[in-house]
Amino acid sequence: MRTIVITGASGGLAQEIVRQLPDADRLILLGRNKKRLETLYKERTNTACLELDISDDMAVEQMVASIYQQFGPIDVFINNAGFGDFRAFKAYKSEDVRDMFAVNTFATITFSRLVGARMSERGQGHLINIASMAGLIATSKATVYSATKFAVIGFSNALRLELADKNVYVTTVNPGPVATKFFDQADPSGAYLKSVERYTLPAASVAKKIVKILGKNKRELNLPWFLALTYKVYVLFPRLSDFLARKVFNYK
Repeated sequence: MRTIVITGASGGLAQEIVRQLPDADRLILLGRNKKRLETLYKERTNTACLELDISDDMAVEQMVASIYQQFGPIDVFINNAGFGDFRAFKAYKSEDVRDMFAVNTFATITFSRLVGARMSERGQGHLINIASMAGLIATSKATVYSATKFAVIGFSNALRLELADKNVYVTTVNPGPVATKFFDQADPSGAYLKSVERYTLPAASVAKKIVKILGKNKRELNLPWFLALTYKVYVLFPRLSDFLARKVFNYK
């Protein structure tokens, strides 16, 4: 039996991951609203729903200690919590930037440090950090969101090297647009989501690929394949890529 922890567990992607996990797995699901979590997962056995404000570092530290004390070692930890807000750079206030980094970046780093250290002592484990294709390919009106995800990817890449000899795996998952309620906040008008409709991934298909790599030494998972290819072009031909992103493929 594996013990799997998922943050942002009320989100659409997390719900799909849970649906596809075997009933034998023990799940610890973290979110801002315990009642909502219990409603979403009331049919699933062997599941604990816990309420947590992941922007509170002290609360995160206490939660990690509590999970280990109550449930024992964690086999897989999925940092899934995050949000976006697509605006022109000058429309952000300093507190907006800090709030997004607190959830998207600092919480992921804190969980990864604390859980990674315990996995290292045990000599096994898998950290999966849900980043974004926006953390590999920057686009306009996503300055802050891209920055939060670039930071997660950079941190994860370095952490992977430090934990490699400890039999602890670190994987970044970098999807393009996924059909979830993420865009209710990131794109309230729905204009951006409509413009990229043909590129949007079903949450179930992303979840399927994530579930498939649990416990495997996978460096990164870039989705869909044509955006993964676009990233390679972006690295090899940066000036051309900037022009295309600014003039041809700017959907925001």
